[in-house]
Amino acid sequence: MSFRSVIQEVKGEIGAISRRGFRSRPGRVRRVAAAAEEPPDESAAALIRESCWTQLPPELLREVLARVEESEGWWPRRRDVVACAGVCRSWRGIVGEIVHTPEASGKLTFPISLKQPGPRDAPMKCFIVRNRSTQTYYLSIGLTDALTDDGKFLLAARKCRRTTCTEYLISLDMNDISKGTDTYVGKLRSNFLGTKFTVYDAHPPYAGDVISKGQSARVIGSNHLSPRIPAGNYPVSHISYELNVLGSRGPRRMHCAMDSIPVSAIEQGGTAPTQTEFPLSYHESFTSIPFFKSKSVRANNSTASLLTQNGSKLVLKNKSPRWHEHLQCWCLNFHGRVTVASVKNFQLVASDESNPTNQEHDDVILQFGKVGKDMFTMDYRYPISAFQAFAICLSSFDTKIACE
Repeated sequence: MSFRSVIQEVKGEIGAISRRGFRSRPGRVRRVAAAAEEPPDESAAALIRESCWTQLPPELLREVLARVEESEGWWPRRRDVVACAGVCRSWRGIVGEIVHTPEASGKLTFPISLKQPGPRDAPMKCFIVRNRSTQTYYLSIGLTDALTDDGKFLLAARKCRRTTCTEYLISLDMNDISKGTDTYVGKLRSNFLGTKFTVYDAHPPYAGDVISKGQSARVIGSNHLSPRIPAGNYPVSHISYELNVLGSRGPRRMHCAMDSIPVSAIEQGGTAPTQTEFPLSYHESFTSIPFFKSKSVRANNSTASLLTQNGSKLVLKNKSPRWHEHLQCWCLNFHGRVTVASVKNFQLVASDESNPTNQEHDDVILQFGKVGKDMFTMDYRYPISAFQAFAICLSSFDTKIACE
């Protein structure tokens, strides 16, 4: 049998098992994040553990899995890579070494990918769908170059009104968006006026981070989360909107302080903190494996030390639009990714506030804009993650009494 035939047969068997494992689960149907597909169930995994492919020599197995990873470059076919990681410990270890972070590969594969910095070379093109009746928002990654398509679900958020604030709970599960679940990953909280927001991560964004002492900080029992990392409120970003003297006719002015990202991350050779574990209890042995550990942990420790020493946080500000005399409106170049004028539209760029000139950078890190009544595009790139970008975009949906 030729090497190409071996790869094709492995892909065929893995694909059949992954489809059977993902679709034939008893009980309530749950749509979990695209990059957080659950591994095959025990019966499906047992089938492949007993197959001849588990007896391959390690060198040959690594080569076969590398070819599978390379050929299944985008969703939905990329679920086969996730299925390979769920077969057994040896396969999981090899896949963990082969699959790179989104920063290096430009791909979202495992759940932890949603908490890791985006690609450096090109933005990750996503879109958000709003459901007005249920006050929910769904983030998906595009499968084609079109503005909107069926997409691959990534994250969901639900708006919760409180007496003195508004919260947006963010989850990997579009059907169960609450704090008490294994799929809860963080939240966005606003003040009463809707002018200041704080993004909280349910897990520490880097080694040595300190949990917030706020009222809702909590530790979930071992039946919800791995006891190694308590769930709580880790502030990763502060967002503020300034008073708009032109009312709804003028653009909003945004200011985002990224608490967990040093300003050096956007400099030549700089690194951003990269989470290496996603300690959800469901199939914990699968999802809490520290993929990409060796390089990222060193970056996490150095970043924590850097932020402690000089407190130089990355600051993002909205790119200033220009007034178009002919159209009589404020305009930004969204390169065809935004088609409807809206006060919610924005582009965020880095602004080094430690620089006396407060110079604005040209590279757009996060772009958000309207393309339909309840459809919006969201394009993000390094050094922020999909989770951080989604939370920042959610702040644009909230009513801002003092700004409009």
